[in-house]
Amino acid sequence: MATVGDKPVVASGIDVGDARRRNVAAPPPAISQPLEADDKKKAAKKSPSVLDVLCQWEWLYAPIIFTALAFFTRFYKIGLSPIVTWDEAHFGKFGSHYLKREFYFDVHPPTGKLLVGLSGYLAGYNGSFEFKSGETYPEEINYTFMRQFNAFWGAVCVPMAYWTAKELRLRRPTVWLVTLMVLCENSYTTISRFILLDSMLLFGTVATTLCWAKFHSQRKNSFDPEWFFWLFMTGLSIGFVTSVKLVGLFVTALVGLYTIEDLWNKFGDTKMPVTELAAHFVARVMGLIILPFLIYLLSFAVHFAVLTNSGPGDAQMSSLFQANLRGTEVGRDSPLEVAFGSRVTIKNMGYGGGLLHSHVQTYPEGSSQQQVTCYHHKDANNEWFFYPNRRDADFNPEEDPRFIGDKDIIRLIHAQTGRNLHSHEISAPITKADREVSCYGNLTVGDDKDHWKVEVVSDAASRDRSKIRTLTTAFRLKHEVLGCYLRAGNVNLPQWGFKQIEVTCTKENKPRDTYTHWNIESHVNEKLPPGDPGKYKSPFFKDFVHLNVAMMTSNNALVPDPDKQDDLASQWWQWPILNVGLRMCSWDDKTVKYFLLGNPLVYWGSTAGLGIFALLVAWYTIRWQRGYKELSQDDVDQIHYAGIYPVIGWFLHYLPFVIMARVTYVHHYYPALYFAILTFGFLVDWFTKNLSKVLQYGVYGILDAVTIGLYIYFIPICWGMVGPNRDYGYMRWFENWRVSDA
Repeated sequence: MATVGDKPVVASGIDVGDARRRNVAAPPPAISQPLEADDKKKAAKKSPSVLDVLCQWEWLYAPIIFTALAFFTRFYKIGLSPIVTWDEAHFGKFGSHYLKREFYFDVHPPTGKLLVGLSGYLAGYNGSFEFKSGETYPEEINYTFMRQFNAFWGAVCVPMAYWTAKELRLRRPTVWLVTLMVLCENSYTTISRFILLDSMLLFGTVATTLCWAKFHSQRKNSFDPEWFFWLFMTGLSIGFVTSVKLVGLFVTALVGLYTIEDLWNKFGDTKMPVTELAAHFVARVMGLIILPFLIYLLSFAVHFAVLTNSGPGDAQMSSLFQANLRGTEVGRDSPLEVAFGSRVTIKNMGYGGGLLHSHVQTYPEGSSQQQVTCYHHKDANNEWFFYPNRRDADFNPEEDPRFIGDKDIIRLIHAQTGRNLHSHEISAPITKADREVSCYGNLTVGDDKDHWKVEVVSDAASRDRSKIRTLTTAFRLKHEVLGCYLRAGNVNLPQWGFKQIEVTCTKENKPRDTYTHWNIESHVNEKLPPGDPGKYKSPFFKDFVHLNVAMMTSNNALVPDPDKQDDLASQWWQWPILNVGLRMCSWDDKTVKYFLLGNPLVYWGSTAGLGIFALLVAWYTIRWQRGYKELSQDDVDQIHYAGIYPVIGWFLHYLPFVIMARVTYVHHYYPALYFAILTFGFLVDWFTKNLSKVLQYGVYGILDAVTIGLYIYFIPICWGMVGPNRDYGYMRWFENWRVSDA
């Protein structure tokens, strides 16, 4: 404070006020040199360093780098092997059917195969190649582009894994580790490089998980545009993945469990208006049920619209459907009404039903008479003659082509063997509650157990049920003596019956049971004028349900054959411990060889992580019961959504293959592996969060380095092994890893 003599000088209010009123600037304060230096140091500290800038823009450059690496590893040398490799023989052929528009049948939904067909179309392929396993691709097929098209789906899984880990609130080093484990998983790299459906299935699984995580992150912003966007994107992803393979239903179940929990929690919120709760319910039904179903339905609509020509899969569909395919023999020039003396094929109208069939082979037990089955392939053993019953011995169908109608008693004579369709009190070979159906006797030898009563159920073309018409009439065959009905359910005979569908005579009289309904598919009778029964259309929704039941039935029939050695098949317990790999082609020294085997750290680490996570949950549960409150609500939520849900996803994708009886291969584990990787990432994140920075850097550095190092070590199995397979014996760590014969 300034002084004049001994008195301090104080500025008056008038002076200050005048200065304010006059807008006179106050003199700048005196700043000492040391303070100015301190400010410069602080300013220097506040200016962002290179590391700060890198961290700030990590969200942009990191996924770009990972994506670039993913495309490099999936595309590099992708056309090195010019031969049809492993299941390219199946899915390449299905793509060919789309290009030729020939109807085919497969156990998987059509979307993935439609995309394979699209890749062929974009590559300029005309569909003429047969895709026989081991054959060399002709020069006119750009198989490299077709493989690249499929590799695209596998490559984009890597950045999606990055974003999923971020949405699960994992820290940056963990996000990178999870992404590296997906990028550097050798089996993911290999399976993505061929004309297969697995890369699309993996894409759909990862995309659904990402969209679910994004939607969960928006849970506090209900009904905002972004909330709706991720809800419907989740539904779109579900529709896609289920349309590629029915395995997509497993990730659908994961989203379904989350949705049930979420709605249950909202139901418990008594402050939430009922109208808002109803809106949540309706939004989820629309986004997660109706939208995926419409996408699934659309895939079949496109499937039917493209495949308009007769092809190898015709027999799986209804007779009316087949009659409307171009080039089909079904219904063409067939007489409209069926008479005694007509030679016919008889189609079961149940979903997935086949043609009534017999062959010279007999039942190994029971009556030991000639087998009767249902068969989906067309041959002469499907042909039968309508004959009068034995009480009309004087009736000659050659002279009097009497029409067959409702309530008529008839015999069916197998055209190739001349034996009568027959049933008796002997139990059926598989369905013991039903009676066995066989072929017995001949035109003159037999009894009343060869007699069947026709019961007309409906007719798609007419209300007149007095006659049986080709294609359009549905009828049942009732055994005159036993009172049972001829039935062909979705039960397959063992190998002695060539795994064809069992035909029985069921005592249950269920008029709505379509497996007891039959129709005439093809009809030859020179004494009758030709007709055009194929002018009637089969309803789309009926065809849709029919094909889906046939798919599931055929998929369940893919059981291991004990009489046949399958060197490629493996057991469920072998997958998580990386006990076995799979040779994808010939192991000849001149062949480029590929081996399906995972990164050991990814497999063993993720499998161990599942067990450790179970112990972690048990530990905190016990401590919570004992009164410890060491976890915050954020910690509980993190364990819940970033830990428990990935474990549930693993179980949902893994346990069905433990239970099901069908033949299994190592690639069936790949969707489950993704959830195991997320679980492993959560555990690393959880156990390192309280460590010092030095220890954290050490843990992540070791895990990242080993993951990358093992990936590079085993990279020849992904990019193709050229030359003698003995040169790669160093990768055969265990006997079951048949990378080399050395």
